[in-house]
Amino acid sequence: MDLELTEREFMYPGHVGCPGCGAAIAMRFVLKALGEKMMMVLPACCWSVIAGPYPSTTLKIPVIHSAFETGGAVASGVRAALDMKGDTDTTVVTWAGDGGTFDIGFQALSGAVERNEDFIYVCYDNEAYMNTGIQRSSSTPYGAWTTTTPGKDWKKMRKKNIVEALAAHRIPYAATASISHPEDLVRKVKRAQAVKGSRFLHIFASCPTGWKIPSEMAVKIARMAVQTNIFPLYEVEEGLHYTINYKPKRFPVREYFKIQGRFQHLKDEDLDVIQKMVDEDWELLLRKAGEHA
Repeated sequence: MDLELTEREFMYPGHVGCPGCGAAIAMRFVLKALGEKMMMVLPACCWSVIAGPYPSTTLKIPVIHSAFETGGAVASGVRAALDMKGDTDTTVVTWAGDGGTFDIGFQALSGAVERNEDFIYVCYDNEAYMNTGIQRSSSTPYGAWTTTTPGKDWKKMRKKNIVEALAAHRIPYAATASISHPEDLVRKVKRAQAVKGSRFLHIFASCPTGWKIPSEMAVKIARMAVQTNIFPLYEVEEGLHYTINYKPKRFPVREYFKIQGRFQHLKDEDLDVIQKMVDEDWELLLRKAGEHA
């Protein structure tokens, strides 16, 4: 597969994202991988703001802003309209955050992929409702502070495994990716574009503001998430066939947690619990891929 990217940019210089925004990095890579023959559905999320208020925009592609919960439904309608016009070449993409994917938009997403609608759904995951003030989502990891889990009430539930939820629908293609591994990200975007039916990409996109890290740490912290197995890189075809794309050295999770302000309240025993969770999840993924540690 040709992974060479076009030199053309599909984002105008300047946007209103926070410094070091992982979602902006992810968007730039995805657009360059897909090319100009595409339309994007943009449910309410950080990127609704980053794109700029009408009539201004930082995106050089056709965009439909939709309600928070309707990413899957609107993309289904756009695809149907294009097909009626005889346009089967334009790629339809929904671009949503974790709140609009894991939570508010899951009903429309589940309905669309159950019908195997022909579009790519991209979730850029910054692990909270960042656009509205760092509120807890079901993507927020165990142990994290948010404005709706204050003080001693940090999140005590595990993060929802959204790829497993989509794989359970037996869609043609689902994959994880990270802004820290651009070659892997671009390959998966191009792979998804070449497949017909419902495709799902889960992109790890750090948020310096919500995670309380320096903006220059945005890519490094995403790389650490992969290296510690907190966010493994893998693909699932037809909900059955798992491929692990990268096997890290498995650094201790505490190296990842100790440099983020959202986890500063955690004690050593809490980190031990999280390490056990991560190890269990990795072992399970290995078994699904038919591999061994």
